[in-house]
Amino acid sequence: MIRQKIMVINGPNLNLLGAREPEVYGSETLDMIENKLSSKASDLGLDIDFRQSNFEGDIITWAAEANLNMAAIIINAAALTHTSIAIFDALSAVNIPVVEVHLSNVFKREKFRHHSYISPASMGVICGFGGQGYIMALEALSEILKKNKK
Repeated sequence: MIRQKIMVINGPNLNLLGAREPEVYGSETLDMIENKLSSKASDLGLDIDFRQSNFEGDIITWAAEANLNMAAIIINAAALTHTSIAIFDALSAVNIPVVEVHLSNVFKREKFRHHSYISPASMGVICGFGGQGYIMALEALSEILKKNKK
């Protein structure tokens, strides 16, 4: 049986997790989040393709790629969430479920972080739970994908 695959897209500066502003983002590194998510995916009978880039164009290209060969997308576009109409356009063009994730509660932060260009292209948004937000997104997508199979 072929397992469904979820693309997990991480945006700018998330490669610095664990060292960058731990009071905001926690002490977990991106590798730690990936390892936990891979384990949870395996438990759910899913696979993940975990990526990170500091470049907007990579994220746009990956969204199009995911539309061709993935079951869903989990995206933490980081600061590009608040600035990128191009990522919104790319996610709007896909025909697979998208869940937006943020480590911090963006609504407890600077006002400019309260607006997300990508939320309208997402089926849901999870914020403020640190790395656990990725697990929550994966669990939600697992249920959605099961329902869509029926």
